[in-house]
Amino acid sequence: MSTGSALTTRNLSLSYDNTVIVRDLTLAIPSGKITALVGANGCGKSTLLRGLARLLKPTQGAVYLDGKAISQCSTKAVAQQLGLLPQSPVAPEGLTVRDLVAQGRYPYQNWMQQWSSQDERYVQQALEITDLVELADRPLDTLSGGQRQRAWIAMTLAQNTPILLLDEPTTFLDLAHQIEVLDLLHDLNQQQSRTIVMVIHDLNHACRYADFLIAMKTGQIFAAGAPQEVMTVDTVQAVFNLQCRIYPDPITGTPMCVPMSAKNQFS
Repeated sequence: MSTGSALTTRNLSLSYDNTVIVRDLTLAIPSGKITALVGANGCGKSTLLRGLARLLKPTQGAVYLDGKAISQCSTKAVAQQLGLLPQSPVAPEGLTVRDLVAQGRYPYQNWMQQWSSQDERYVQQALEITDLVELADRPLDTLSGGQRQRAWIAMTLAQNTPILLLDEPTTFLDLAHQIEVLDLLHDLNQQQSRTIVMVIHDLNHACRYADFLIAMKTGQIFAAGAPQEVMTVDTVQAVFNLQCRIYPDPITGTPMCVPMSAKNQFS
């Protein structure tokens, strides 16, 4: 598996309507690993992901892709390196799974190069990896939540990028579908060495699936490192204002956060 970092930031600040959301952030995303961004609502996780994907222009500092400022890269060059799955994506009504997945090949199309056998091969491969071959001709809006999310992930896979950025890929899914999607991302990382960066709310899922954990607070990095280093009682208290206990996960041995409440303390 690759080492180092192809995606970095230096003194990065990001704003919405003159309000600074991410402030003076310097970060290196480990290549070939799964990185999870965690933190309370409004701490800047999704904003940072948008900045990494060049969807939000920095007010200070820069994002670097393979050592080059991403702002200096062409849109097509970025799309061939970074695949982005936004939060709660929406597709046109009636669009089939295959049609959606095929959109991942658009960064490779131009007036000289139309749809090719290579494009078809990457689409078919993405359908196979996500176990969607039998559903390829089904309209997207007839699928279950987990199947739809797999279809969106398949689209990013067809894009054939070494880096995948996912904003809350398990949101609005029931528990079984959450695990289905996270298992798929884990397999992609293990089998293809894809670098995956995901915003995720469930701390225990983050600890189970991520190699590298970034805990954010008010637009800055509060702690970063392996889950065993980051997921501590003090970090959860500082980042989420929540008292908890940390135990080893009985399945994986990774840190497991058990929240405390007034009921727990006084019953």
